[in-house]
Amino acid sequence: MTAVSIAGMGRALPAAVSQQELWDGYFRGHVDSPGFGSRIFSNSGVVRRHAVVNPLVEDVSGWSTGQRMRRYALEAVPLGSLAVSAALADAGAAASEVGLFAVASCTGYASPGVDVHVAAELGMPSDLRRLVFGHMGCYAAIPALGAVADYVAAHSRPAVLLNVELTSLHVQPDLSRDQVVAHALFSDAAVATVLTPGSGLEVVDLVAVTDPGTSDHMTWDVTDLGFRMGLSPKVPDVLAVHLRPAVEELLRRNGVTSVAGWAVHPGGPRILETVEEVLRLPSDALDASRAVLAEHGNCSSATVLLVLQRLLPADGHVVLLAFGPGLTLYAMLLRGRLHQ
Repeated sequence: MTAVSIAGMGRALPAAVSQQELWDGYFRGHVDSPGFGSRIFSNSGVVRRHAVVNPLVEDVSGWSTGQRMRRYALEAVPLGSLAVSAALADAGAAASEVGLFAVASCTGYASPGVDVHVAAELGMPSDLRRLVFGHMGCYAAIPALGAVADYVAAHSRPAVLLNVELTSLHVQPDLSRDQVVAHALFSDAAVATVLTPGSGLEVVDLVAVTDPGTSDHMTWDVTDLGFRMGLSPKVPDVLAVHLRPAVEELLRRNGVTSVAGWAVHPGGPRILETVEEVLRLPSDALDASRAVLAEHGNCSSATVLLVLQRLLPADGHVVLLAFGPGLTLYAMLLRGRLHQ
């Protein structure tokens, strides 16, 4: 089969705000009555985050879902265009060469959507194929990369995946633990990835595991006041059951005995600790994931790609891991390096 590789990556980040400023200036007054909010924020592993809507400046907690979606469309297109432009430049590719443009997002919707507007703004061809991955959550980058890679292998044309997540639009603080955790972790980002035929950081294989018996442990519900996170403290325990068998199967069937880099979605400190313990990783194996969590927060589906960027260029095999509603685990195996 035709080898498919990641040829370039680019990102665009809204303005940053510190975790302490968010706590002192906004969330302390909304979520700390039981006294646990400050502990959750301080133990989140997040130092700063990015937000298209900074609650210190603009409180949208009372906005309807319709208002939030209109703001999503306004913010996501320019952010996405910047990320895609940077990725194409990194790959040395022109927008006119792109055969498929895919967008993954769980934080906003419009039709015509981000895919249509970004493609037009950057001059992608009129016969462009478009694909949208919606509401899959934090793991969406990996199945989306797999589908885009299949297109490139079948058609021998470059393709682009854009992950754009604007979680700051969905602030609706209350005293429930899962909402406090969500508001302590989540952030905004756009990351674009260009895939092309040929050598480079080659997409090798992926595995997926869904445990439908635990589907209530992580939810992302559409409400009248935006989207609302449901998050059980049992999530790391469920992932621990499935994590090692899934990764071992991915490596075994591809004859891999050594992994050079781990790009693990930093869903939170406990998630990273669980991965480290279950896979028996060296103490520094997840440094990139912890650094992304600290510097950027949890940017939903874009986060694992921010981690991957920190690992590049990387010789040898790299494993991407991400988790989300389902409960679902996805793992992808990459081989080689981004820049030859």
